[in-house]
Amino acid sequence: MFSGIEDRVVDIIERFGYAGIALLIALETVFPPLPSEIILPLGGFTASRGDLTLWGVMLAATLGSVVGALILYGVGRWFGQERLYWLVDRYGRYVMLKQSDIDKANSWFERYSGKAVIIGRLVPVVRSLVSIPAGLTKMPLPIFIVYTALGSAAWNGILVGSGYLLGDNWEEVEEYVGYFQYAVILAAIALVGWFVWSRMRGRKTQAAERSAGRR
Repeated sequence: MFSGIEDRVVDIIERFGYAGIALLIALETVFPPLPSEIILPLGGFTASRGDLTLWGVMLAATLGSVVGALILYGVGRWFGQERLYWLVDRYGRYVMLKQSDIDKANSWFERYSGKAVIIGRLVPVVRSLVSIPAGLTKMPLPIFIVYTALGSAAWNGILVGSGYLLGDNWEEVEEYVGYFQYAVILAAIALVGWFVWSRMRGRKTQAAERSAGRR
């Protein structure tokens, strides 16, 4: 699958240059299975050959990142807190979520929103998802754009620069980013497991306390 994607990415970049890179990264932000670890290093490699400029590739990639992030920000803002509360109130018990959990998450994000957006843009998978809570909490749009651009520029710079320096071996970037992505996914699974375990443990403790109180 990724071989086919790689061929298509090569074709788009060769045909459309900077516009192709911006479009691909915008799509990658909205649709994460389209891998930036192929698009960005390839853009850097293309710059190393002189077909494009390094700064032009980075600027196009960052512009695409901001456009894609704005789409997801808009989705979060359109969905809104009321719909989220309604979903949690109706179906939250099936995934052990309560409205208080949403309140805590909102408070945390509002407190660290700037850092969350910048750091989130540097983490695979989270890179796309972080735009949704920004929209849900109605983070001011100009601030969101600035932080998104800063975080995206850092991520894009690392991958584009790696492709530029590695030249013909630019595909090695995909392998190392893949390891990082697996680590992030495992960490997410561990956090979900911890959340479920702690919530189940709390329910058992409450049940035991209620049972003791009846005696």
